[in-house]
This record gives sequence, C-alpha cells and structure tokens, in this order.
Amino acid sequence: MVPRSAAERSASIGQDALAYADTLFNLARYLTGNSADAEDLVQETYARAMRGAGQFEPGTNLKAWLFRILRNTWLSLARRRRIDPTVGGLDTVAPPVSPPAKVAALRDDAELDCLRKLVAEDIERALMRLTEDARTIVLLDLEGLTEGEVAAVVGCAVGTVKSRLARARQALRQLLQDYAR
Repeated sequence: MVPRSAAERSASIGQDALAYADTLFNLARYLTGNSADAEDLVQETYARAMRGAGQFEPGTNLKAWLFRILRNTWLSLARRRRIDPTVGGLDTVAPPVSPPAKVAALRDDAELDCLRKLVAEDIERALMRLTEDARTIVLLDLEGLTEGEVAAVVGCAVGTVKSRLARARQALRQLLQDYAR
C-alpha cells in the first residue's frame, strides 16, 4: 500500500530513513572530526529531510538523498563557521579520554586487538589527510553507493567522481604503503 497523504508519506520516509542513521553518522564523524558535532549534523540532516519529505521521489535512492542532505547541511554549517567571529569557549575543550578497561584475555587476543587499533588509527589518519571532497567520495563509495549516486550526492558529473575516487585511492595507497610490504 502506498501512503496517500503528505503526512503518511513523510512518516513512511522517516521510518525508512532511520535505517541509515549509523551510515550517516559515520560520514558525519569524518566530516566534523568529533562525535558530538556528528550527532548534531545527523540530527539536523533528519530534520531537514522531514521538512523536505515532499521533495523525495518514491522509487529513488533514499540513502543517496539523505547523504546529499547531510553533505549540503555540512557545507552550510562550514560556511557559517568561517564567517562566525566567535572562537573558542568551554564547549570546545575536549574532555580527557581514559583508556577502556581491559578484560583479562589471552596474550594473542590482546596483541590482535592492539594491532587492529593501530591499523584503524592509521587508516583514519590517512583518510583525514585527504581533501574533504576526496574523503567524502571514498566514504560514500565504502557505504556502497554507486558512482552515479555519489555524483548525485556530491553534485558533480559521474566522470568527476570516477577521477576523484581513483586519485583518492592512489593517495590512500601511498599513505598506507607500509602495510603493503
């Protein structure tokens, strides 16, 4: 059954959109650099999506539509921050991070966990060294969007996405070349 009223359609889109909360948060986390701002960005993305639910065309890719809203929201916020004269404040101080409590485990498991953490940190550092556009395209590609869908999210031609993705992958290979040895 297809929802008939705008309210039913909006509720249906809202319900379906919740399935992408984690993937939206992952991209938002890389764009903003921290979890708190990422949560705010995802919340604002959902708010804008619900306000614009009437613009969503049923049968098209909801995930790509949400990523497009998230990216546009991020760009709007970044532009506003650039011209905002206020800098600093108590809320910009990151609280000290305490290491998680270790559970007694076998030596091999502890070494494997440590290795995974180091590799993940290196990969994240390499991703953060990419330009914002390159990082966005790589993350959208990792989320399983097609090149055409990524092009719709980013707002450029498919050929541009292909070339940017190829350059970003090459840059990641260079940044992570120690793992290839």
